[in-house]
Parts: sequence; C-alpha cells; structure tokens
Amino acid sequence: MSEYTIDASGKSLGRVASEAAKALMGKTSPDYTPHIRSDVQVRITNAAKLSMPEKKRTQKIYKTYSGYPSGQRKESFTMLSKRRGPGMPLRRAVERMLPRNTFRTSRMKNLIISD
Repeated sequence: MSEYTIDASGKSLGRVASEAAKALMGKTSPDYTPHIRSDVQVRITNAAKLSMPEKKRTQKIYKTYSGYPSGQRKESFTMLSKRRGPGMPLRRAVERMLPRNTFRTSRMKNLIISD
C-alpha cells in the first residue's frame, strides 16, 4: 500500500479535496485502471490551517435530509467544524468528489485527516 501526503496549511478547501480525491481514485499512479481499486492511503495534515475567508466560514451551509417531513437540517461551516472537528468539512468535500459507486466506502477508509 502506497501513501500520499497532502499538507493543507494555506490551501483552500476545494484544492485539497480534489487532490485527495484524485489520489484516492489512483489517478496519480502510473498503473491506473478504472475498474480496479487502488491501494493508496491519503494522509492530510494541518486540516485546521485551511485558508478560507471569514465570510465563507459563516455563509457556507451544509444540508442534510433524513427523508421525513421537516427532516432537513442546515449547518454552517463554523458550526460543523466546532461540532465534529476541523477535518469533517474536508472529509465531506472529498467524499462528494469521489464517484458514487461500490469503491467509495473502501476509498474513504483510506483517507486519514489530522489536525
């Protein structure tokens, strides 16, 4: 299993997430094959030092829906970071950049985010 390390300090959320998603899919290795799961472990360091404007920290809203009436929940970036840690918005961004297929869960298990 190969390891890919990304330093998130000073970078924007989307840039780090897209780089991590690309590495998790195996597109950074020369033997990339779409139908074979790659064994790449991605480690993101300094997740708390992401560069994000203060306006976006308060205005970025994460929505979830349970499927029940009045089951829609909204939460800002700041509140999500406070409640689940600074790595959670990054984890959500990477997960939503990965293809929605059977490899998604196993790829997300190979993502390690440290503050």
